[in-house]
Amino acid sequence: MKVRAILPTLALGLSLTTVLDAQAVAQNRLSNPAPAAGPVEPGSNLTVYLLTFGWGDAVWERFGHNAIWIKDRARGTDVTYNWGMFDFSQPHFLRRFLTGDTRYWMEPKTLQEMLYEYRARNRSVLAQELNLTPAQRIKLKQFVEWNALPENKFYRYDYYRDNCSTRLRDAIDHALSGQLQLATVTRMTSGTYRWHTQRLMTGDIPLYTGVTLALGHPADKPLSVWGEMFLPVRMANDFRTVSIPDSTGTQIPLVRSESALFTAGRPPEPSAPPFYFPWYVAAGILVAAALIALVRGAEGGHRIAFFSATAIATLWSLIAGLAGTALLIAWLFTKHYFMGRNENLMHFDPLSLALAFLIPLSVYGLRGVSRGRKLSGFVAALSLFGFVLQGIPLFDQKNGEIIGLALPINLAVWWTVHRLTNYRRTSLPSSAAL
Repeated sequence: MKVRAILPTLALGLSLTTVLDAQAVAQNRLSNPAPAAGPVEPGSNLTVYLLTFGWGDAVWERFGHNAIWIKDRARGTDVTYNWGMFDFSQPHFLRRFLTGDTRYWMEPKTLQEMLYEYRARNRSVLAQELNLTPAQRIKLKQFVEWNALPENKFYRYDYYRDNCSTRLRDAIDHALSGQLQLATVTRMTSGTYRWHTQRLMTGDIPLYTGVTLALGHPADKPLSVWGEMFLPVRMANDFRTVSIPDSTGTQIPLVRSESALFTAGRPPEPSAPPFYFPWYVAAGILVAAALIALVRGAEGGHRIAFFSATAIATLWSLIAGLAGTALLIAWLFTKHYFMGRNENLMHFDPLSLALAFLIPLSVYGLRGVSRGRKLSGFVAALSLFGFVLQGIPLFDQKNGEIIGLALPINLAVWWTVHRLTNYRRTSLPSSAAL
């Protein structure tokens, strides 16, 4: 009985103690409230990514592409900023392109639009989150929004020094107050503008030939890591090696993390240029050998061989003359800086254009024979001189393929003109029907 009486008393005591403790806790919270959460630092709601798109099939897609992606969690937006916009239907597009005055512009797009576009083109997409402070993220966002305004978005495109990738690089460097350039401009690479261009032209012989012919001495300048960032994929690789100071001055990696948003079903871009040199030499020797064989046949009285030798020599001179004239105009009268100081002018001589008219005139009409011989000899000698000059540091343009192709043919054309005109002069009765 005593136990039964004690149990209710203990239960009542415990209940009262619990109530009193709860009241004490509540009173303590009112007297000493929990500290409120600190203010959110401006820019902490932003995340900045470098988007890199792999190479594609079209000529202008072979160099890859990139964009800045800014994710704003406060607004729930994902906007990309892209400096690679152009339009073939722009007024005077062809004239601007030929004279080096092409207009490109920057344009923002949603992330979904960009991903859809590059997935459809089977081009890989890599996202690298950048280790920027909140203040640097705000600075970058303000700059790209200013740059996207109609009055600021256009710029004169330069395929090496001012393109969609260098504009992006400069925007990030602006946000970093020059720290990106400081960390990369003194680090040299083994590549040049020509080396990278030839690397990305692998598999397209006509395009490779045109690029190798058009690029002059400035394209062989050694590149720093800063300069190499004209290529989007190289920029993504270089960013992995860059460290920058944080707000405390501590060096931290520029890239915080990265992920592949889409992997294309195509091989990666080539890591080095192809070795086409033997093929160019073989082509030059083959054409020269064909000319020699045809001249021998012509001297044996074969009219078809005579006509064919004359036609090939004339056609080559026409092609070389037109190409040389285009190179000279590009150097002197356009804004194509990298087509200047072009040693290929010694192998594709604008004077060959005049030679294209003199060859049939001197061979068939026996008029201007002396001029034809002298001019063809000058063109061949200049080409040979251009080859010899390769041993001098100031004349070391990387144009071995062009020399290998043009030098044998230029020498063979001179020999053809000399022999055919001599044959016509000494064998008039037997060659009258020619």
